[in-house]
Amino acid sequence: MAVVIQMSTARRPPLSYLRTRLRTRMRDRSPGMGAGVTAGAVAAGLGLGAITVMVMVFWISSPYPDSGPAGALHVAAALWLLAHGAELLRTDSLSGVPAPVGVTPLLLMVVPVLLLHRAARDVVYGGEDEADVPLLSGRTAWAGVVLGYLGVGAAAALYTSGGELRLSWGRAVLCLPLLVMVMAGAGVWTAYGHPRGAFDGVLKLLPGGVRRFVRGPEPRTRLGAAARAAGAGAAVLVGGGAVLVAVSLVWHGGLARVSFLQLTEGWSGRFAVLFLCLVLVPNAAVWGAAYALGPGFVLGTGHVVDQLSSAPAPLLPPFPLLAAVPDAGAAAWPNWVAGAVPLAAGLVVGWFVGAAEAGAASSGTTSGASPVTSSGASLDAAPGASGARQAAGTAALAALLCGAGMAVLAAMAGGRLGVGQLARFGPVWWETGGATLVWTAVAAIPTAVCVRAWRGMASRRRRAAGGPGPNTLELTQKTTAPMPKIVEPRPEAVAPGSEEPKGKGRRRRKSASGRAWFGLRKRSGGKEGAPKAADAGRPPVPYNQDDQDDAYDALRDQEEAGFGPYDFLPAEPSPQPQAPWPGDATRESRWAALKDASDQPRTPEAPDVPDAPDLP
Repeated sequence: MAVVIQMSTARRPPLSYLRTRLRTRMRDRSPGMGAGVTAGAVAAGLGLGAITVMVMVFWISSPYPDSGPAGALHVAAALWLLAHGAELLRTDSLSGVPAPVGVTPLLLMVVPVLLLHRAARDVVYGGEDEADVPLLSGRTAWAGVVLGYLGVGAAAALYTSGGELRLSWGRAVLCLPLLVMVMAGAGVWTAYGHPRGAFDGVLKLLPGGVRRFVRGPEPRTRLGAAARAAGAGAAVLVGGGAVLVAVSLVWHGGLARVSFLQLTEGWSGRFAVLFLCLVLVPNAAVWGAAYALGPGFVLGTGHVVDQLSSAPAPLLPPFPLLAAVPDAGAAAWPNWVAGAVPLAAGLVVGWFVGAAEAGAASSGTTSGASPVTSSGASLDAAPGASGARQAAGTAALAALLCGAGMAVLAAMAGGRLGVGQLARFGPVWWETGGATLVWTAVAAIPTAVCVRAWRGMASRRRRAAGGPGPNTLELTQKTTAPMPKIVEPRPEAVAPGSEEPKGKGRRRRKSASGRAWFGLRKRSGGKEGAPKAADAGRPPVPYNQDDQDDAYDALRDQEEAGFGPYDFLPAEPSPQPQAPWPGDATRESRWAALKDASDQPRTPEAPDVPDAPDLP
């Protein structure tokens, strides 16, 4: 029995081996839908946890909290849903009717957007940055992330149904899934290296007239150029709006300070108000952009603020950002200066489009194939007709995309804050989008045509002159100054039959071919450093490029033959004592051995030659 137990114990593999095999199998096993669901749930939990920590800090530091920890958790879940574009209902209003809260803090929306994008991007490769093959397909990863994130969102929505801030299911059912699906798709698209095949589906959604402008040899390239130009134009509009808000806040600095101090007296409340102002800064920038575009924004039903006049509502709460609203009455010339913002955005869009069109035409010409249009005409052959039409079409498409982007931003930056006069609060999305389209198209189309024509003319001039193009590396020599010649001092003459002195001061000599490659030999044939008498009156020989080319050819021939210009004669090793070191030698014998080893070897004397006999 003991022998059987010993044999079974010996055959059993060790526990460390089993653990290693289990880890290897789990690592090599391809993940499925569960990995995507887990990634989506973790991303939602991280965003919800971050907002919960912030709300709990404000609740703990508040000297007069209105509710307990449960109320603070309900507020945190409601704010997390509001950051996704959902609308909330405030039940503790004075009239008893639930008041909607539909203004989404755009800066707070950045948190779920980034978490969603990163979760969908990392789950494709299993969280490994160095993986070469994706572990999940794009559809599986996208579906898993969406299901996991929406599961946590549904739980948070059910949890907020019993609090003072409740979810409005009508808008939440539309906005929350839409944002999750779009950002998860963007993350998967990034993980697969931004494949351009996705733009083919976008081209099919465009109208036939717009598709006619972008069809050709590279429609996706033109669509990408239009999208980049539209993004640049939207950035200029939002940045200009932020500048307008900052200038107005400085102009009304006293009113902003008074409103900030009136809202609360404690430092915790003031920090909360300051945080609310910070997360609403992007909203204020979009409001400023809408004001510069012309339609402006509304502060309640019948109270429109634009460049021509301002009629702010008299019963607005004292909020610091609302202090930047222009004074009531007709606008003056400083308000009209805001029109420079959409004009600058249109010029930027036109510049981007014109530069992209000129670069595409130049690259097509330099590669040997002239770019053609949908009608088969060459861009270089008809630069005034086909090229201008393509540039104008791309600029119009960029203006359309910029208008659509600004309409989406305006819709998210505004919303309802009540059921009465505050039912309309912020910019009107369709007015803002239409004004952006008109301003951008009017300024971008002629700018794009002019920039393309100007750059194309400059490129044709360079090609006619034989000069390098803008994307060509110039390899011609820009100076004709002669290269300095290195003159090697001639070695000292050594008598025949004798050897060079050895030791630290021994000089290494270059071979004759090495000196010839470096140009160390003089053509004069005389003593180096001193010209011949016959050449004293001759002018100096100018620098000749052919001589340098001959030297390079000689170097190449030497390298092919196996000789390098730095192959010098090796130094001879110092002589070693012949006899081994005596183990029991005396001090005198050791000194003698050291002396013999340090002395330089002497040249053996020549044998004595007998004298020749005297001749008679």
